[in-house]
Amino acid sequence: MQTIRRFLVMSLMILAVLSLVACGGSNENAGHVEPYELEEVAGSEFQNVILTAKAAERLDIQSEALNMEDVDGEMKLVAPYSAVLYDLNGETYAYTRNAGPSSLTFIRAPIEIERIEGGRVILTSGPPEGTHLVTVGAAELYGADTGVGK
Repeated sequence: MQTIRRFLVMSLMILAVLSLVACGGSNENAGHVEPYELEEVAGSEFQNVILTAKAAERLDIQSEALNMEDVDGEMKLVAPYSAVLYDLNGETYAYTRNAGPSSLTFIRAPIEIERIEGGRVILTSGPPEGTHLVTVGAAELYGADTGVGK
């Protein structure tokens, strides 16, 4: 009985060691696909963040078009407040979807805020009207873009 017990314990130990060795091999990242790629943009201080379809799905990336609206008798750019990001220096940005609402390519765009009214911001400058601004997932794009969390 004790011989069988020893045999079982030894067998389990050997299996455990083999499992650990198999996990720690040189092919540790074999088959791993990065969820995003960064692409330099010529003549710009900003870079494209290109997500895989799976990454965009996991982040539940959502966007809304930037609109011109009548604000106090003047036509002004109006964006959802959820699109606004602040960097460490207090500069304001929004991520835009390159090439339309279904694109998986994003770039950080500087914006200047005149004022905030509830869930919307009135801009003094920003991307052109109709540009899609990321409203869900922008913080994660910023992390990928700037290397935060690496």
